[in-house]
Amino acid sequence: MIIRRAISAACLLVWAVSASAQTPPPKAAGGDAADGAYVWNAMQGEKLVALGARGDAARGEITFEICQGCHRTHALGRPDGSYPRLAGQHITVLIKQMTDVRAGRRRNDVMLPFIDKHVASPQDIADIAAYLTKLPSPPNNGRGPGSDLARGQKIYEADCVSCHGQGGQGDAAQFYPRLNGQHYKYMLHEMIQIRNGMRGNSNPRMVEVVKTLNDADLEAAADYLSRLPTGQP
Repeated sequence: MIIRRAISAACLLVWAVSASAQTPPPKAAGGDAADGAYVWNAMQGEKLVALGARGDAARGEITFEICQGCHRTHALGRPDGSYPRLAGQHITVLIKQMTDVRAGRRRNDVMLPFIDKHVASPQDIADIAAYLTKLPSPPNNGRGPGSDLARGQKIYEADCVSCHGQGGQGDAAQFYPRLNGQHYKYMLHEMIQIRNGMRGNSNPRMVEVVKTLNDADLEAAADYLSRLPTGQP
């Protein structure tokens, strides 16, 4: 039981972008999968098992206790961008990111020892996700400087809103993550990582969008997103 409570539930998750169940998922650019044949969000293996499990939020809350050292109480993350806010994130996104880390599709050397197969089962992952998704996301997330919000809104509405929604609410069914309520510095860091090919489980569709954006564009977009009202459905 002590080992199960040592799972670092969902470290550094954020915006796994969508998968369509009707069409074969595209291959990712620069995937970290050990076999070099990563297909973005393929519905197979432990991810499929965890998605099909009935998550128990009460068990997930117990398991998540050890994770609060990084993700903070109630999974609110850190405004300095070192750890994301997980509260209120979609179950599908949480499960995808956890299983991607343990399978090597997304490299996270800090998180891996706590979410590895030796300490967490697919049921544990489902339990953690069930707990996190029910947590509220209050409007105290870290925000940007507010100096170029019009530019950020223009970029978001032109390139991102079709996937992440007008209010940044994402889409659980399509594995688009919720962005409203997330910390500015974390979003900016991940956008840069995706653009620069450093995030192995990136959606190729998002890579195509962000690779045309410079740092100032990404800063403005992340700042705009950080100010969207939280907790939208």
